[in-house]
Amino acid sequence: MENSNNQTTDQYGKPKSTKGLTILLIILIVIFAAAIVVLVTKMNQNKEESAQVEQILEDQKKSLAKELNNLMGEYDGLKTNNDSMNKLIQGQEDKIKRLLQQRASNVSLIGKYTKELGTLREVLKSYIAQVDSLNLRNQQLVQENVEVKTTLEQARSENIKLSQDKENLSSQVQKASVIGTSKIVATALNKGGKEANKVSKTTKVRVCFTMRENAIAKSGAKDVYIRITRPDGAVIAYSDADLFDFQGKQIVYSAKRQIEYENKDIDVCIYWDNNNQLVIGDYLIDIFADGNLIGTTKLSMKK
Repeated sequence: MENSNNQTTDQYGKPKSTKGLTILLIILIVIFAAAIVVLVTKMNQNKEESAQVEQILEDQKKSLAKELNNLMGEYDGLKTNNDSMNKLIQGQEDKIKRLLQQRASNVSLIGKYTKELGTLREVLKSYIAQVDSLNLRNQQLVQENVEVKTTLEQARSENIKLSQDKENLSSQVQKASVIGTSKIVATALNKGGKEANKVSKTTKVRVCFTMRENAIAKSGAKDVYIRITRPDGAVIAYSDADLFDFQGKQIVYSAKRQIEYENKDIDVCIYWDNNNQLVIGDYLIDIFADGNLIGTTKLSMKK
């Protein structure tokens, strides 16, 4: 049936084009509603995944912080009496503190800090080996000190006795040939060459003395040694190979100087360059020549 405008109608008398539009609208609404459902579902999934990632990151950060704190404790336990070693250890501890203060907010940063943690562990292994080596060397020095302590004490006593009673020298040829010393002065110096008695300011130790006239002593070139003993009993030396002969034993020295002795009084100064081995306390400084202890003095160092 057709209406007056020749428009096709359905059995209810409604135009067919209007019915098509209604169906299309319903389909669009259903699609839109389905899209919204899918979008909401996806957003919820993303939120859940994001929360899971955040939890994983948080767990990793806590684990990283725990490992860094443990590593800090291990570094702290390595500290020794060696100032140079302690400075290296302190530098690594400062690096750990800086890492703990930074906030790792993403996977990339956490990966970076984890890598640095691995580097810190490797450095720790190296430091453990160095500290073990230092401890072994200290044990060797202590053993050496025990072996030569009695000999040195006897030599010091004889040296004092020889200085106080020169008449005894004439009756003993061997002892008479030992060169005496006087005016022994040990001084700590700063980088400007001025006197300083603080460990942190000292760059050199100067030991000055007069080697006395001795007509029967052997003249010519002589190596004169100083041996600096720390308050803890360790002998300061640049190298284990710095050795000289003392009454049949090879012992280490701190510094030496060659002089030309002509059987007359000669003023001598020997310098030791500080290599971060100084600690607070009283030092014993012995002077040797011709395999004999020829003088002893003391030096006190403050903080």
